[in-house]
Amino acid sequence: MNNYSKQREIMLDVFKKLHHPTAEEIYNEVHKKNPVISKSTVYRNLNVLLKNHIINKIKVLTGPDRFDLIEKKHYHVICKNCDDIFDFIYPFEQNELKKSIQKQTGVTIIINSVTLYGICKKCSVSKNKEE
Repeated sequence: MNNYSKQREIMLDVFKKLHHPTAEEIYNEVHKKNPVISKSTVYRNLNVLLKNHIINKIKVLTGPDRFDLIEKKHYHVICKNCDDIFDFIYPFEQNELKKSIQKQTGVTIIINSVTLYGICKKCSVSKNKEE
């Protein structure tokens, strides 16, 4: 990674505090700790952290992208109602999955990301109460 950066250190601390934050949430938390930091500095550092595989970007169907600190190999489930993101661990051979997909579709997989969508328990309970 590039040279040490106090801003990046603050951002990594924020990642440990927040669960799958948006860029705006990261900026707000970083700004509390360092009021002179600009949004462009936060965005620039997000890109550095992404490029160096320190964090992942999670694409959400609706709303802003989220970010995740890479601490251990895991995957995500996103609630289609509330966009809440849940981590899960499931052991499988990614290379075999990629080969199978390529054989079936002709598409070469270049990103190792598995994201599933569903309805979380909180939204299921809320929906059942409405009915």
